[in-house]
Amino acid sequence: MDEVTSTASYDYWSFDYDYDNYTRSPGIIVAPCSQEDIYSFAQRYTPAVYSLVFLLAVVGNVLVLCVIRRYRNSQSGGACAFSLTDTFLLHLAISDLLLAFTLPLFAVQWAHQWVFGLAVCKISGALFCLNRYSGILFLACISFDRYLAIVHAVSSGWKRNTFHAQIACALIWVVCLGLSGVDIAFKQVVDGNTVGHHKALICQVWFTDNSTQWQVGLRLISVILGFGLPLLIMLYCYIRIFRSLCNATRRQKRKSLRLIISLVSVFVICWAPYNCFQLTDSLQKLGVVTGGCQFGRVVDIGTLITESLGLSHCALNPLLYGFVGVKFRRELARMCKGLLGQKGRLGMEGWRERRPRRTAASFSSAESENTSYSVMA
Repeated sequence: MDEVTSTASYDYWSFDYDYDNYTRSPGIIVAPCSQEDIYSFAQRYTPAVYSLVFLLAVVGNVLVLCVIRRYRNSQSGGACAFSLTDTFLLHLAISDLLLAFTLPLFAVQWAHQWVFGLAVCKISGALFCLNRYSGILFLACISFDRYLAIVHAVSSGWKRNTFHAQIACALIWVVCLGLSGVDIAFKQVVDGNTVGHHKALICQVWFTDNSTQWQVGLRLISVILGFGLPLLIMLYCYIRIFRSLCNATRRQKRKSLRLIISLVSVFVICWAPYNCFQLTDSLQKLGVVTGGCQFGRVVDIGTLITESLGLSHCALNPLLYGFVGVKFRRELARMCKGLLGQKGRLGMEGWRERRPRRTAASFSSAESENTSYSVMA
């Protein structure tokens, strides 16, 4: 019997369905592995999770963009007064926002089927890939900028300017655009798993047969650029930052340690499980790891769940890299106070009168932020 002519590659928003997934032995073709329970789980789980991540990411990142714009307009120096961290935070918010806008399309796909056509399939797939890579690399840039600002505060002054930050951002966008070219070239709308008598259309990457090494190679690039390299940069920079702050007061050290641990831990918790399942599936494709239908089922469902966990990072970034900053919270409070009008202003003033010590503490933290942490204090 002839081999299957095409295979579906694992995609960031659809697990690795091999629609003719037969368990083969030499000269024998055994019954195919059933995928109906996995597809049924995806139909219930994915639309709800993607919709929730979309709502949280849009609200959080729109607030970040509004606060950054307000802060930039309030500075007498204009663009020159814009810090490097704020520049990277701006691009990170744009990247997370664009990524979030692709999620409703794939929520509709799993709830029903892909109904948006081939052009939207390719464009949305490229946007998804582009912004997933760029968002993680911008996180690495933020950590490296904080490393230069704190560990090499004197010697790195000439390097830390807005022009260099814009060049770095432009390079990241160009590199990630090149990586997203795979989706533009190979994204197709194909017949999905048969559920009852209904064949759903699915937008996903579709490779020709005998392309296992090509698929695994692309996946390894994804793991390295989308997790391994940024994680190493973040670990190195934040460890050096903490060591340089050893002479600070005990309270400052505790605050710095909590912030560093939270940044690295959330990144690892969100993306490490997904990349582990990616590597496991790659090893299975290469024949290094063998397993039957149950093993494939665990990998498919595990990848589906851990992928949504990784996507939730675009909703957590505003909390970690924006709302933790005293300066950011102060600008957000001023913006909300202006929107609420006179009643809101009177309420805020009354709150400040009742909490004088809190205000003093915030002022002290703001001073520390301006000297050490910028928007991440």
